[in-house]
Amino acid sequence: MRPTTSTRTLLALSGLIAIGIGASILIAPAWFHASNGIELGTDANLLSEVRAPGGALLALGFMMLIGVFVTSFTIASTSIAAGVYLAYGSSRLLSIVLDGVPDAGLVAAAGIELALGGACALVLRRLVKQKDRAVHQQEVAR
Repeated sequence: MRPTTSTRTLLALSGLIAIGIGASILIAPAWFHASNGIELGTDANLLSEVRAPGGALLALGFMMLIGVFVTSFTIASTSIAAGVYLAYGSSRLLSIVLDGVPDAGLVAAAGIELALGGACALVLRRLVKQKDRAVHQQEVAR
């Protein structure tokens, strides 16, 4: 079954955001983090630790985007998107509780991440139910 336009749009948005942020963190971590008042400096160890998740986010963004074009990968892509965004948003909420309120841009990021992750989780639930129904109908037809 082909994903709906809204599902494809959500995956495209999720994937492109992850790709953009991941690429920015990987290529220009100091510039990216400075936009939220974070100074990374020139410590090679710190920059390595910051770039690595940028590369992971870049790769995961491409995996989200694949679900827009490859129907058989849509559930996996939606699962990845829900997991990534809910993990980032939830981690930011935990940080607010443990460390205090960060820069407004980071608080906004938490809200966006939780909204995208929640939307992806709802779509994932619908996709899995549709797949289960289709499998059940095939079994009944046998």
